[in-house]
Amino acid sequence: MSIFERINDDIKSAMKAREQIRLDTLRGIKKELIEARTAKNAGGVVSDEDEIRLLQKMVKQRRDAAGIYNAQGRADLANKEELEVDIISEYLPEPLSPEELEAAVKEIISAQGATSMQEMGKVMGAATAALGGKAEGKDISQMVKKLLS
Repeated sequence: MSIFERINDDIKSAMKAREQIRLDTLRGIKKELIEARTAKNAGGVVSDEDEIRLLQKMVKQRRDAAGIYNAQGRADLANKEELEVDIISEYLPEPLSPEELEAAVKEIISAQGATSMQEMGKVMGAATAALGGKAEGKDISQMVKKLLS
């Protein structure tokens, strides 16, 4: 079952359970997925990887918004954003643990033959492509810097 189909099923469940925040969040996800499908060069199809990237983008936006709301003393709005992050995260793959991330980055570094920080760009390109849906870019970057320095 694709993410889009799961979202549709969960929208129906949220409507029946009268869970308004969940319903609004799922409708927002569905809207984004439909917009991605109808984008100019999409051809009516969105790959699983693109769906995951889209969900990760939505999570990042909400985390950033929650941080801004907290800084402004608006805990009510920050809590809503954090609830949305939790709901969207249900549809993302399980993130890698720090140990798994380190092992994966070490493997990529050895495959690329990188030995210094000057080759970080090459390693980051391969690591981001390989670990895109399983780890955040900043975590990948930190691990690459740690292992190359």
